[in-house]
Amino acid sequence: MNHIAVFGAGSWGTAFASILADGGNDVRVWGRRPELVAQLNSGVNDDYLPGVELPSGISASTDPAEVTDGADIIVLSVPSQSLRANLTEWAPLLTGDTIVVSLMKGIELGTTKRMSEVIHEVGGIPTDRIGVVSGPNLAREIVQRQPAATVVACPDGASADKVAAACSTSYFRPYTSTDVIGAELGGAVKNVIALAVGMASGLGMGDNTKASIITRGLAETTRLSVALGADPRTLAGLAGVGDLIATCMSPLSRNHSFGVKLGQGLTVAEVTEQTKQTAEGVKSCSSILDLARAHGVDVPIIEQVNRAVHEEVPPKETVRSLLSRARKAETE
Repeated sequence: MNHIAVFGAGSWGTAFASILADGGNDVRVWGRRPELVAQLNSGVNDDYLPGVELPSGISASTDPAEVTDGADIIVLSVPSQSLRANLTEWAPLLTGDTIVVSLMKGIELGTTKRMSEVIHEVGGIPTDRIGVVSGPNLAREIVQRQPAATVVACPDGASADKVAAACSTSYFRPYTSTDVIGAELGGAVKNVIALAVGMASGLGMGDNTKASIITRGLAETTRLSVALGADPRTLAGLAGVGDLIATCMSPLSRNHSFGVKLGQGLTVAEVTEQTKQTAEGVKSCSSILDLARAHGVDVPIIEQVNRAVHEEVPPKETVRSLLSRARKAETE
């Protein structure tokens, strides 16, 4: 039995904690709010996953030191843009041979760093002990124990195997990879593409439109990932096209749902006030665009989503801008 600490009591952190508990591990979850920690200790998370009974084997605390005491694996599932500040506080606890796993899918604003890079820089963790979990893993379906697969990526194969073994259950199948760059960028960029698909849906556009955005969005994701050193095969797998499809098409996806409301005419501020949850693509679209521009990668869909989110350009105009671009070969 592994002792595993999970930092983050939101929907995905709680869902992944449930997987780990079902895998036979002792799981301790850190939460910032005492009332949410109390819910977890009573076997529920009504704030984020109402109506779900959590498995036994999960306990929770607001004390980071209590959660990490004796941990073999530490899992981070906090909003991407708060990771650096949180890690500054938690870094002294990330000691020994503990493997640190990122569930986060974003690119840091200002630095354009991936989450594993932030963990390495702030936490002082060697890269061979930093892993990433990414795939088509919608939290609500996971806690209902619906079958799903994922990718555990880590430069060190033994570390990837250890994490994969810990989160392997009868309904959750992890595959391993050494391509951390591809897994992280696939998970981050798909959130932005899901905003675009959601906006198309909110505008009343059909499946041809959505499929076109998803396919061209995958092309943008692959171009950017390969430019940063990823294996293009990763983007054709679970952490790439698999996660992209789930996030773009499911009403359970926060980014898709956020995009739908933008397409229906609401402002970013109005949608944020309604949803009360993090849609990572809203915050990360500008940092991903900065990253693409720094590497000379053409990402027109990401650019238009950024215009809609940060410049409040009407979604209809962003669609018009995409369709009016100069023709080119599909593989360019």
